Amino acid sequence: MENCSRLKKRVFDVIQIGNRSDHLSRAFDIFIVITILVNISVMFLETFSGMSKYNDIFEALELITMIIFSIEYALRIWTANFLFPEERRGVAVFRFLISFDGIVDLFTILPFFFLSGFVAFRMLRVVRIFNLFRINPNTDSFNVITSVLYEKKNQIFSSIFIILVLMLASSLCMYSAENPAQPENFRNAFDGIWWSMSTLLTIGYGDVYPVTFLGKAMAMCIAFLGVGVVAIPTGIISAGFVEQYTKAQSSADALDISLQTVIVDIDSKWIGLGIKEISENYGVHIVLAKRGDVLIQPNDSYRVEMRDALAVWEGRVDKK
Repeated sequence: MENCSRLKKRVFDVIQIGNRSDHLSRAFDIFIVITILVNISVMFLETFSGMSKYNDIFEALELITMIIFSIEYALRIWTANFLFPEERRGVAVFRFLISFDGIVDLFTILPFFFLSGFVAFRMLRVVRIFNLFRINPNTDSFNVITSVLYEKKNQIFSSIFIILVLMLASSLCMYSAENPAQPENFRNAFDGIWWSMSTLLTIGYGDVYPVTFLGKAMAMCIAFLGVGVVAIPTGIISAGFVEQYTKAQSSADALDISLQTVIVDIDSKWIGLGIKEISENYGVHIVLAKRGDVLIQPNDSYRVEMRDALAVWEGRVDKK
């Protein structure tokens, strides 16, 4: 039993992403990245009629990569109790299955078993593109993007609501002005929505356009509004990036000898917990986290993972 537990622990260390100090783990990460790129490349090459003579090779590569993904998925389920050590075996497996990584892993192997079925199932092959999310979710850029979107979600939703309102209003106005002149293009309000979407979002397909004086006048106003509307979420996200990097830099500059550095190990009680839960339960405030080579400014979405290096305020630090 002890040897089996030690083997499972070693497998868990290898298949986890981001441990640059473990050469075997690093080699496994590179191998998985190559496998993902091969799988995605095969999916695209299969769509070219001129490549049909290589179908046997493509099918073999697809089979090999899907076997690799299936084995990795099974190993992640097998070692789930190390990912959530505070949970019972069944609960740990369930938490992995419903996690983002678990769902992506499932979606990348599920289509392979249904490709010969109904058309609806064959369409699932498209979700294999989610494989690309697994290449390295721990990069600094990925963390910054997710943090910004999470922190600015209210403002982003508000700007999307404004876009939808303007789109609805402009579609009804354009339908009222253009339907009598070109009923074949503006048959109903939905055709107006199609035109307003392409205009407000500055795409301008040109397949539907106004021909009346009133319609053209409204189109000019709506086009100007579209430039401003697109700029709203862009400005919000850009400001969020600046704030995120400023906060990370300020936190890094503020670190001094008054802070403790805690390396989270396999016996840690903090794994899977957020900063609020750790603060309330253990009386410790996490100022900064480092995951691999990535510096993270903890927020409400942050969850402690094994091997995270945490900068915490001095105080009561129980067994981690």
